[in-house]
Amino acid sequence: MARRTTSSSTGGSPGPRNRTPQPLPRRRRTFGDFVKAFGAFVALLVLLVGVPGALVVAVGWPLPHGAPSLDWLQQEITVGTFIHVLTVIVWFAWAQFTACVLVEMKAALSGVGLPNRVPGAGASQLLARQLVAALLLVGAAAASFTPGLSQLGQSLEGNQHGSVAAAQQTPGGLFGQQERAATAAAAAVAEQAADASQAAAQADSGTSARHGDTKYYRIQPPEGRHHDSLWEVAQRHLGDGRRYKEIYELNKDRTQPDGSRLSEASLIRPGWIMEMPGDAHGGELVEMPDGRPGIPEQAQPQIQRQIHDYAKTGDHQQAGGRQGSGADRADRDTAHFRVPQQRAGGDQGQERERAADEAATDSRDGQSSRPAAEESGSAFGLPEALVGAPLLAAGLLGALGRRRRQALWQSALGAVRGHRGMEPPVPTGSAADAQDALLVGADPDGVRLLDLSLRGLAAALAAESRPLPTVYAAWLGGNGDLHLQLAQPAGKPPTPWQLGQDQTFWMLARADAERYEETDTAAPYPGLVSLGTMDDSRLLLNLEAVPGIVSLSGSATDRAGVFASVAAELATNGWSDRMTITLVGFGEDLTPLAPNRLRHLDDIEALVETMEAETRQRRGALGAAGHDSVLTGRTGPAQHTRWAPHLVLLAAEPSPVDALRLAELAADAGRLGIGYLVGTESGELPGAAWEMEITREGKLLAPLLGLELDAQTLPVAQQRAVVELFVGADPEGGPDGPTDTPPFLVDISEQGRPAVYARLVGPYEIIGLETPEGERSPLLHEALALLLLHREGVHPRVLSSALWPRGVTEDVRDALVERLRGWLGTDPDGTARLGADATGRLTLAKSVVSDLDVLRSLYHEATQGKGVNSRVVRGRLLTDALVLVRGPLLADRPEGRYGWLTHEIIDAQLPLLVADIGLALSAFHLEKDRAEKAIEALNASMNSAPADERLWNELLRATHATGDEDKVKRLAADLVARSGARGLPPRTEALLDELLPTWRSGAAAVS
Repeated sequence: MARRTTSSSTGGSPGPRNRTPQPLPRRRRTFGDFVKAFGAFVALLVLLVGVPGALVVAVGWPLPHGAPSLDWLQQEITVGTFIHVLTVIVWFAWAQFTACVLVEMKAALSGVGLPNRVPGAGASQLLARQLVAALLLVGAAAASFTPGLSQLGQSLEGNQHGSVAAAQQTPGGLFGQQERAATAAAAAVAEQAADASQAAAQADSGTSARHGDTKYYRIQPPEGRHHDSLWEVAQRHLGDGRRYKEIYELNKDRTQPDGSRLSEASLIRPGWIMEMPGDAHGGELVEMPDGRPGIPEQAQPQIQRQIHDYAKTGDHQQAGGRQGSGADRADRDTAHFRVPQQRAGGDQGQERERAADEAATDSRDGQSSRPAAEESGSAFGLPEALVGAPLLAAGLLGALGRRRRQALWQSALGAVRGHRGMEPPVPTGSAADAQDALLVGADPDGVRLLDLSLRGLAAALAAESRPLPTVYAAWLGGNGDLHLQLAQPAGKPPTPWQLGQDQTFWMLARADAERYEETDTAAPYPGLVSLGTMDDSRLLLNLEAVPGIVSLSGSATDRAGVFASVAAELATNGWSDRMTITLVGFGEDLTPLAPNRLRHLDDIEALVETMEAETRQRRGALGAAGHDSVLTGRTGPAQHTRWAPHLVLLAAEPSPVDALRLAELAADAGRLGIGYLVGTESGELPGAAWEMEITREGKLLAPLLGLELDAQTLPVAQQRAVVELFVGADPEGGPDGPTDTPPFLVDISEQGRPAVYARLVGPYEIIGLETPEGERSPLLHEALALLLLHREGVHPRVLSSALWPRGVTEDVRDALVERLRGWLGTDPDGTARLGADATGRLTLAKSVVSDLDVLRSLYHEATQGKGVNSRVVRGRLLTDALVLVRGPLLADRPEGRYGWLTHEIIDAQLPLLVADIGLALSAFHLEKDRAEKAIEALNASMNSAPADERLWNELLRATHATGDEDKVKRLAADLVARSGARGLPPRTEALLDELLPTWRSGAAAVS
């Protein structure tokens, strides 16, 4: 059974806002309301009847009575001509206003969504809407006085989809439906023929004995635009809105006075009867056999009959229902979102057990039952908001790595011959903590599997000529399984997907996901974004599939954390191709995370104007392509970026008028690939389809959607630290300007011989230490390699997450650190070679050196040290440096280990460093016209950096310097063949034009 975590306790934070979180004022219409309605009626009468009548009487027919001729152009323009032209304009304005009134009246009486927009009728339609609403307000008030006129017009049979069950209606539609339901409701009342006193005697006496007299509540008609809800009823009469499930359990599937049944807690109608728990209190309750004092006297017998008849319907259901009512009973019908059932004995659990066993073999000091993820963090504290957001952390870490690699290449390509590109700066302070938290929390494997699974599903459905189903949410289970929650049943999923707990769940086991391969398919659900966790499952909401606006209430600070988290994950996630994310009211400083995705607008007016244009464009594009939604386009021949989503994050609460305009735009957004997340202070946002609240305790609540999550947020301090990382990724844009000083230099003289020397560039070798025992050797070698690549220090939690990605206990990690410290030993002065800095990060002594440290130091000394003023020293240092390059980094590392290297940029730094050395040595030889020696140095560098354009260009120059034109032609042909369909880079083409003007004809002959 799917479980709920909604608590029934009365303590804790105040109940969340969903629909109307506070008890709504129930008032009768005043004399002023009737005056307003009468005024609206008179205004409509004057505008709809009086204006055309006045035009007919005062002006008459304004258009010519005959066919136009050229003589008209020569006639004098008189006052009468102006009057007739103005009359025609007034007639057009009257026709437009009349159309607005008809559209608004139709929407009000039908109650189906928001009214259509009349072209060019902004202010006119708004005026018509207000007049129609004011006029129908009196009709709604009159209906609410009549017993049995309770139906709001929400046809349960016509609203079975959970997606729109919580969507709010426009005021006119609500009132019109209530009037229309009056006849049917009155008939339902008349059919109640049972005797009231006899029904009271047959009520459930057992329950009354336990809880006091049985009490009932009659769902009230709406006041203005507000609806009654089970949450509000529980809040008013039970003291805690979270107890709405108890009311639901007592009344589920019982026949109501209008013949309908309660099947979902979010779908209730005015006039329905609700049996209440025995501890309910409040003046609106009916305690049998007495009638409610608030009911008009002439209506009491009818309503009492309804309640007595309703009480009898519970005799055959309530005995079992009451035993399991409340928060302790699973409810699969109440909410639209349900935590998927987890498979017993999942693969992920077995993997964690294997990881724990592996870790246990490394420690003889015993095991701890507390996982490392639960460390208190006083000495090893990191921002838990990032540690606890694995998908967000993986996206940010991947984007940061790409930014740093891009900066390295740009710096290298922009450098002058022989001068090194810039090294990225090492983060410090809060930026360093944020980077460590990303390293600890990131789950790149989970992101990869999610992306492969979704694209694989899209490819399989396309192969079967089936459309993509609408997905409201994805759940990532604790065992690694992926569950997609569909808007409605979509048949049997393609293999290896399976049906989940019901027809609206498609499930893919982690083991099946790992068998997926890369496929050239558009990302089907790029709008998925993490909101938080529930019962060890992580919820990703598909923002672009929501049938309307998603509203988020709560304090401004708490909302800002959610908005920032959503924006950052959407901007950097690994399961989308292209998208546009528009931020309004926040996030201007987040742009560096993804300048190509994120854009910032100053105000809501600019947003509305932009989205109106895009909505029209997308509707037209879908119609021209023959697609019913963007999901069809993503699996059709167009595919890919044409149907990229546009997600709007509006942190500033819009005005009621702007909210209605956004609601109109969002009404069709689900099929257009547009999503809206809008913040609100009050929790009341017109047109909101789904409503959520973020509490000060970090809970994300949406009771009528069945959600109570531990929210994923990105607080302001972490936002700034993450942005600092991205800004610092560009060395040219740093506060101190560019710098080419390596972070760690060693003494390369004979006196600087290290005590421990590790060879990382090529096969991994360690000189100066004995090889540890077999079982512990791989872990110790890997830990030392990580420390050698981070001379600035490594956080203990980063070390443990790198060595044990699936988690490990704190004492096992500490035992490994101590064993590593003992293995490395001490310097002659007694100082341990493995220490810790002031922040608690593990650092190595200068006596522990790698060949990568020596490589950097040799190049730095040759180009910025002694080699600057001594040609002989420069040549010797560069030659020694190139000899150290024996292959790629850690060439023989065992499979399944060193996964943390995917987070590093050493794979880009090392080839660039080797290329810089080769270029400098080539320039050294060419200065003395030793072209063959220059070619030899360049070829040696190409073994490590075969794609570096600078090496190929310098090789062309060196080959040309030999004077052998045939060699140049062969090299040019080789370059053309290597470039393939992309063609040669512009710089290489220009160089060939200079050195070998006939190269194009030779390349054509070769091809």
